[in-house]
Amino acid sequence: MPTLRIALAQDNPVVGDLDANASLIREAASAASAAGAHLLATGEQALTGYPVEDLALRHSFIEASRERLERLAAELEADGNGGLPVAVGYLDADGPVHNRHGHGIRNALALIQDGKVLFRYYKHHLPNYGVFDEDRYFVSGHELHLARIAGVDVAFTICEDLWQAGVPFRAAGEAGAGLVVNINASPYEQGKHEQRLELLLRRAADNDVPIAYLNTVGGQDELVFDGGSTIVGTDREVIASARRFAPELFIADLDLTPGHGDRDLANQTTTDMSVSHHLLSEQQPAPRPAVERSAARPLDRLEEAWQALTLGLGDYVRKNGFKSVVFGLSGGIDSALTAALAADAIGPENVHAVSMPSQFSSQHSLDDAAELARRCGLNYSVEPIQHIVDSYLTDLSISGLALENLQARVRGAVVMALSNQHGHLVLAPGNKSEYAVGYSTIYGDSVGGFAPIKDVPKTLVYELVNWRNELARRQGEPAPVPENIVVKAPSAELRPDQRDSDSLPDYAVLDAILAAYVDGDAGREDLIGAGYPEDVVERVTNLVDGAEYKRRQTAPGTKISVKSFGRDRRLPITNKFRGR
Repeated sequence: MPTLRIALAQDNPVVGDLDANASLIREAASAASAAGAHLLATGEQALTGYPVEDLALRHSFIEASRERLERLAAELEADGNGGLPVAVGYLDADGPVHNRHGHGIRNALALIQDGKVLFRYYKHHLPNYGVFDEDRYFVSGHELHLARIAGVDVAFTICEDLWQAGVPFRAAGEAGAGLVVNINASPYEQGKHEQRLELLLRRAADNDVPIAYLNTVGGQDELVFDGGSTIVGTDREVIASARRFAPELFIADLDLTPGHGDRDLANQTTTDMSVSHHLLSEQQPAPRPAVERSAARPLDRLEEAWQALTLGLGDYVRKNGFKSVVFGLSGGIDSALTAALAADAIGPENVHAVSMPSQFSSQHSLDDAAELARRCGLNYSVEPIQHIVDSYLTDLSISGLALENLQARVRGAVVMALSNQHGHLVLAPGNKSEYAVGYSTIYGDSVGGFAPIKDVPKTLVYELVNWRNELARRQGEPAPVPENIVVKAPSAELRPDQRDSDSLPDYAVLDAILAAYVDGDAGREDLIGAGYPEDVVERVTNLVDGAEYKRRQTAPGTKISVKSFGRDRRLPITNKFRGR
């Protein structure tokens, strides 16, 4: 039984930075060669970054992707790694792209060896869902390629080829493949890692072929790719696994079924698609000691959410050329979580927190904000706003809600001015529950370039703060968020003795309704049938429906749920349907 040493490059590419992404692949190839690997695989569209979205409609971008692939092949050979087969995810097309529908665009994988592109494989299945509507751009492939590597017939597939009917996997099993390499850019959602693993185990067992699943890592706009590359066998066992939320060159030795001889190196047809075989030049690496199989440390629900949020925020800052962030630190729980995430994501020295008290700001909130900034090591300043609000009121006669919102909009103007002056990225500290019901001020506390906790319900905000505080205590460090912030009743402090509970149901009830109505697409009648009081259902759903226009104008934020605002949920702003 031959042993194939496979290397999976779980890297963090940047969309559109083809030269930097090619450099990551070259570095991985050098490391894989030094480790004696027989095969290196890179992630889905590792050369272009993912998702490219409407860049896929630019013929210049597709041509750049194709040209960079050819040049990468030559560079790998010049680096002394030409004998190593390298599977590269990239963007291709089967002809010129000349209209907005992008007919012929291909989500592709190329196998490179000896300075040449040996074959190109195109994703078989195209999805239609909120993360990225690939059927808007790409056409699918109908051929599976097997390459004889180190005596093993290896099949190559891309992402949703695994998730849907598994046609390429059946074809690989029928053709006698010894291994399927599946390259991915699969974004994080809570609970998705476990779903992936179960599907991998089932696909491998059902089709009697081991699977090496490679997932990219890193933040891209609202998406976070969590890595977690995994190799599974046919008897539903995990052979090896890579860590999550961090780059890694993942190497494993696999004892696999040998290829069936040269007679199989001709084209054949399986149940659903044709299969092409390729016999690669065998340049065996020097023998090396066996690789110890890695087993990644499992993450619990809150730790993985924290890592997703910090990675999403940190990569958004770094990949968009910012060095620092600024936001209003009120002394409340949402800005406290934003502060702790930012400190972990980009370092506290790059985080600027501003207290902007008005006449309604309590002394305990001011003290709590200052204490949090001290504990986290943030840059902290105080910019009182009451005199600015008063200057408005000399010429503008407003009261009630309009006056409350004026305070928030003055604060938004202050943090944007500091951003313009110093080049900071403004963070909006609103949570998913408040964005859902419109409990935020447009052009006020919702102002910003990125909203780190936009997809975090209020109840999860508290859980994450408590988790981070407990982590600090276990590590012998001071808890970053003072206990006063955690235990006090949440309030916007825009009028005397204001509480969130004046306007909203208890957050435990609110979040349960929102999970059903927003994430689960339940109707009002479904919620009432589930036992929620009719008046509460009417109030909450009316707030959600009426705030659609506000959410359309909010900053992007890291997606961690099955249905995030701005990325997944698509309802018309002008919409009179309210259910039966």
